[in-house]
Amino acid sequence: MKISTEMFKKSSSWIKRNARPLEAARWEYLFEGGSRDKVIKYLSAFQNEDGGFGHGIEPDFWSPYSSPMATWAAGQILMEIGAMSDEKVVKSMITYLANTYQKESGMWFSVLPENNQYPHASWWHWQEGVQENWMFNPSAELAALLVHWSPKHSETAQIGWSAIEEALNHLFNVDEMDKHEINNYQRLLKVLNLHKTTFTSKFPYLLSEVSDIIMSLAERCVERDVYAWSTGYKPLPLDFIDSPNHPLCEKFGDLVEHNLFFYVEKLSDEGTWDISWNWGSYPEEFAVAKRNWKGILAVDRYKTLKSFELL
Repeated sequence: MKISTEMFKKSSSWIKRNARPLEAARWEYLFEGGSRDKVIKYLSAFQNEDGGFGHGIEPDFWSPYSSPMATWAAGQILMEIGAMSDEKVVKSMITYLANTYQKESGMWFSVLPENNQYPHASWWHWQEGVQENWMFNPSAELAALLVHWSPKHSETAQIGWSAIEEALNHLFNVDEMDKHEINNYQRLLKVLNLHKTTFTSKFPYLLSEVSDIIMSLAERCVERDVYAWSTGYKPLPLDFIDSPNHPLCEKFGDLVEHNLFFYVEKLSDEGTWDISWNWGSYPEEFAVAKRNWKGILAVDRYKTLKSFELL
């Protein structure tokens, strides 16, 4: 079931020809010993003067203005390369997050009105009350980034912990979540595990309790019908799992193996995967977004396949 060397080379060539420079730099960093500075160089091209990110870094909405969601997309890449808190791109981003936090709700706005002025997928369209559709996606993870990259007793760290308190209150009072919000909480949990002492001093429950709830939500969310995986945008087991050591591997059982096989089976002759969604509008712009997503998907899925030693 392993990916052949020939297929890996095809994927590498496709990315270097067709993906954005950002994904090409990530590919080189993750699989070919490339420079993290090159990743930061291309990532910084999406950053605005206020420290936030925009310019379609999340390919499904093309607003050039800074937004918390676009900044979340950048934050994931900065975590991927192990960016440090004293790096310019990080310090500027933390300033943006501190300045845009909504204290009343304990969240950052997931969708901004500016989205409507530029090509975007329907789910990124802003209207009154749209935040209810998103809740703590991506706020739970943005709060984690603030804590991760802020000095322990700084104002930005305190904002992060305040947002985490609101996010955990939400977590303890829901019965279901979509896969994106669950993943936000999974990444929050990773950061909290690095700050156990502070967490224990601030909250009246255990990190294991938080973990149990997140895992339970993932178990309820995942699509268990293997035959349905090809029929649209489904939450697959490997959407929640990034390595064989993840606690959900045991809970999902054979579904993980099926999902790995599904990835290998769906890899095209050119070395990419197709996406399972469509904007339903802006056909010319969607064609560009689709190509950009294929690059992102290739990098992300190869990361997973590598962690399961399938390269």
